[in-house]
Amino acid sequence: MSAPDRLRGRIGARLLRSKATLFWTGVVALVVLAAALAPLIAPYDPLKGDVREGLLGPSADHWLGTDKLGRDVLSRILYGARVALASGAEAVGIAAVIGIPLGLLSGYAGGWTDRILMRIVEGAMSVPFLVLAIALISVLGPGLWKSMAVVGVVYAMTLLRLTRGETLAAREELYVDGVRVAGARAPRILFRHILPNITPPLIVQVTLMIAGAIIAEATLSFLGLGAQAGDASWGSMLADAQASIRQSFFLALPPGFAILLTVLAFNQVGDGVRDLFAREAKAGSLGVNPVHRDAEAPGTAPDAGPEIAGAAVPDPLLSVRDLTVSFPQPGAGRVDVVQHVSFDVGRGEVLGLVGESGSGKSVTAMSLLGLVPDPGRVTAAAVRLDGRELTGLAFDELRTVRGGEIGVVFQEPIASLNPAYTVGDQVAEVLREHEGLTRARARARVIELFEQVGIPDPAARIGAYPHQFSGGMAQRVMIAMALACRPRLLVADEPTTALDVTVQGQVLDLLLELRASIGTSILLITHDLGVVADVADRVAVMYAGQLVECGPTEEVFRRPSHPYTEGLLASLPRNVRRTGRLPSIPGVVPPPDAWPEGCHFADRCAHARPECTAGPVELTAAGGGARAARCVRAGELTLTGVGETGAEQIAKKA
Repeated sequence: MSAPDRLRGRIGARLLRSKATLFWTGVVALVVLAAALAPLIAPYDPLKGDVREGLLGPSADHWLGTDKLGRDVLSRILYGARVALASGAEAVGIAAVIGIPLGLLSGYAGGWTDRILMRIVEGAMSVPFLVLAIALISVLGPGLWKSMAVVGVVYAMTLLRLTRGETLAAREELYVDGVRVAGARAPRILFRHILPNITPPLIVQVTLMIAGAIIAEATLSFLGLGAQAGDASWGSMLADAQASIRQSFFLALPPGFAILLTVLAFNQVGDGVRDLFAREAKAGSLGVNPVHRDAEAPGTAPDAGPEIAGAAVPDPLLSVRDLTVSFPQPGAGRVDVVQHVSFDVGRGEVLGLVGESGSGKSVTAMSLLGLVPDPGRVTAAAVRLDGRELTGLAFDELRTVRGGEIGVVFQEPIASLNPAYTVGDQVAEVLREHEGLTRARARARVIELFEQVGIPDPAARIGAYPHQFSGGMAQRVMIAMALACRPRLLVADEPTTALDVTVQGQVLDLLLELRASIGTSILLITHDLGVVADVADRVAVMYAGQLVECGPTEEVFRRPSHPYTEGLLASLPRNVRRTGRLPSIPGVVPPPDAWPEGCHFADRCAHARPECTAGPVELTAAGGGARAARCVRAGELTLTGVGETGAEQIAKKA
């Protein structure tokens, strides 16, 4: 399925789940239908009436009564919808034609073009909207279409500023640099690459502007600057109702209700459209897997059954059982991207979680903290930190765990630090949030942390911004932030990514030193087995959402029990002379919706047999000792490891 098809499927699925948006979309559709069919369904001519039948109340002949000139109110309401919608379309259309291209130009070109346009926008927006519109109309003269053209020009200022802001952010993206390098001209970059990516917020703004334009038309028509006397407009109907309010107050209700309902419907649809296009980055929670939880007595430790053999350790700090993460897939319901993962992290232990990109390592780690974004769903039989159950915790309870008991080091430190604040302020925020320190005490603690992670001249560097740090120093800041509250568990997600070899070694040495000094356990996520060989006590190998092998690092490296582990080890460079091409595993990790029922690695495995794909394969004891593998042939295969000195060679190479 192509990316546009997936996007349409995702938006369609969200729309079907949003009952409120569907309801208000139906209201908007009803208003549009009534306006389009007004000549057919209006019982009377909206401009003709009999003065002798003026100010009649609702009746079978006139469902909403008549005005002072005897004109049918229902007919005028229906034709007024045409005026309101046409006015909104005119104003928003003019705003889009003016505001979007100028916003693209201002945000992309910058320089004097941007300065001049923004001074114009600031000057226009400093004057209240209606005051500016009335001033321009007084120059051009009254009239519905001229009035809405003025409204469109005023709205263009808002749309210009929004488009400029989105363009400023989009032009710094790598895909824009890529098309620049390819030699694309500015118009192609703007309209083919940037505009499609900033369209969602523009669509939301346009939807909301239609509601504003309807109110503007009614207001100007009420003041006599829009639709003129006698025209079927909701604003002019309100003006007529005011003139005869003493004789019949009811005349103000139909146009007032029509304006209220239509504007409310467009605003609600605008909010719904915003939600449809949103990236849904709010953090999810840890849900309970009821099947497994019901079978377990409350407060008891999870059993180390055969499905977690090799992953269980005595008295673990972190214990995870049957963790599953799923996301919706258009046309396929929900798809599990992590399937029934169980493992333990011992106290003071470094557990390396390894595998190719797309295996589910980072999703597994983030799910422990409820950081999987919506619409992802996380369930587990148990996730216990030092005996405390984390599944089912409320947001405020889980918030105390994040940063307090579990620290996280993300793989892109520069992207994870807020460029608007100094690094000292960001680390101090963790201390003030979790430990309630004063500003002075938090500053002293930050200096102490920076000294601990090896940042030179910490008293001066706490006032620096993230862009003033190199990648290695920024990673040290992230480690200081993660360790600020002395967490018992540190989740290090690719902590050496994009760092040179020397800095990688310094960061790894720092993590080990901190473990030795404060006793923190570390869950190290990486695809580099050389790093694992150097620092990890145990290793858990992950492939296509499943743990396929786990056990002590040295034993797994010397005698792997799963063909995937063998392939990863064979693919690594070593400090020995090699002839021929570097071995590699054929193929790539398949997408979650293409995972087979049996062994997920079977299609890439040289040892696969029909029984490998006959059904689900469990993680069972293998290789002796505290070892486990998810392979039906684990007991009969003799796989090649790295030998007696191979692990040391790989670690030195790393």
